[in-house]
Amino acid sequence: MLQVQNVSIQFPDKTLFDEVDLVFSPGNCYGIIGANGAGKSTFLSVLSGEREPSTGHVSLGKNERLSILKQDHYQFDQEKVLDVVIMGNPELVSIQKEKDAIYMKEDFNEEDGLKAAELEERFSELGGWQAESDAATLLEGLGISTDLHDKILDDLIESDKVKVMLAQALFGEPDVLLLDEPTNGLDIAAVLWLQDFLMDFKGAVIVVSHDRYFLNEVCTHMVDIDFGKIQLFVGNYDFWYESSQLAQRMLKEENKKKEDQIKELKNFIAKFSANKSKSRQATSRKKLLDKISLNDIKPSSRRYPFVGFELSREPGNELLTIEGLGKMSGEDCLLKDFSFRLNHDEKVAFVGNERAITALFEILMGHDKDYTGDFKWGQTITADYFPKDNSEFFQNPDLNLVDWLRQYSKDQTETHIRGFLGKMLFSGDEVYKSSSVLSGGEKIRMMFSKMMMAPSNVLIFDQPTNHLDLESITAVNNGLMAYKGSLLFTSKDHQFIDTIANRVVEFFPDGTYRDRSMSYDDYLDEYVRK
Repeated sequence: MLQVQNVSIQFPDKTLFDEVDLVFSPGNCYGIIGANGAGKSTFLSVLSGEREPSTGHVSLGKNERLSILKQDHYQFDQEKVLDVVIMGNPELVSIQKEKDAIYMKEDFNEEDGLKAAELEERFSELGGWQAESDAATLLEGLGISTDLHDKILDDLIESDKVKVMLAQALFGEPDVLLLDEPTNGLDIAAVLWLQDFLMDFKGAVIVVSHDRYFLNEVCTHMVDIDFGKIQLFVGNYDFWYESSQLAQRMLKEENKKKEDQIKELKNFIAKFSANKSKSRQATSRKKLLDKISLNDIKPSSRRYPFVGFELSREPGNELLTIEGLGKMSGEDCLLKDFSFRLNHDEKVAFVGNERAITALFEILMGHDKDYTGDFKWGQTITADYFPKDNSEFFQNPDLNLVDWLRQYSKDQTETHIRGFLGKMLFSGDEVYKSSSVLSGGEKIRMMFSKMMMAPSNVLIFDQPTNHLDLESITAVNNGLMAYKGSLLFTSKDHQFIDTIANRVVEFFPDGTYRDRSMSYDDYLDEYVRK
């Protein structure tokens, strides 16, 4: 159990949050949420002991261990993969070294024997004898094959290094687990494995993630950082989001009778309770929704951008036809005899080999001429493209946000342009700052403004949710669900894909592919989940 008592973080010019009192209990998973800059990372650093709070303290139960997902793997690059995982339990590693030192002594005496026996007992309690087996099981679950376990970490590809660091955090049954963006860099099979692992985890899990599906699957509580306060809510992310929206509506309808509000709340909670009962989780310890009162639900200060795309015109019968497309990158085959026909009202998710997906999109937009095969757009089609790398659009440091967007607007008036900037939450004097100083998420929102200005009837998106906060991801998700044209897109966000796509194309490492007209979850059930 991790206990937070009267914790605050204060800076000379502001208080990030104060008077935080929380208890993180075993068997529950807590999702930390909050707008960018609210203090999620700072709060995690306080919980981990890396940062001292301005007031209050954080305490861990007696003889309990807290484990943290480390983002920096370079300190372990020369260590054997299996050993890196076992390092997740420092006490076990320390005892092993102390044991070895004693047994290596030439003048081994009775006192050494007693100390060694004491260490052996603790070593056994910590699971030392099965440590390598347990570490191997974690690695294999995350997709690191046994032939890699004895290699040094530096020999692994970057995505596998991420998995090893995650296995290190999970190793040794810690009592409290702190995970900051644990799904970053993981393939879908590893994410699904991690979800199952956390659902069965006996300790307390505290997680920060921009993956809404992941939060919905594993979280029993949400910890919301808002209004300079940190509040605990029962339920997963979707429940928190819907309840905060409900609270906003109630706040705007102050003349509404409280009895009607309570009735709406009860109906809402009943719906979510039913959904939870269908979950694969063991929910007996988590069904607290019926205890929620009207006062427990608070509106949020979050601001959501508006994302909406209009059709340029109704498309004709021919949209896009691809025949026998091939693409090589050095000796790697990215696309092998790829044939595809886009139909009306199709929203196609491309998953699998990211290099192949980006190569396909670049070919379709005419940016890459080095390919075999052929493709043809219909005569009525106007396609617009959101590239994964948008750096070429932000080369001119002399352009402020108004002038940057003016490049892509038929209507050159500032009023018109500021209207689109406002939809992306750029307002006031902020619109006059240089486009070259924008953060990754702000650049993406500017790209959305650019695309919204010029209606199209086919849109192509290469990882549009990268660098976005949960509020912006939700807005883009809703905008593309409502879009009346056809979509070709890829994303790492499970919920984003599943709520938008009605067709899935997966590219494999050898350039081959699989094409199925079905939802993403149905696709996973048939081809990925076992």
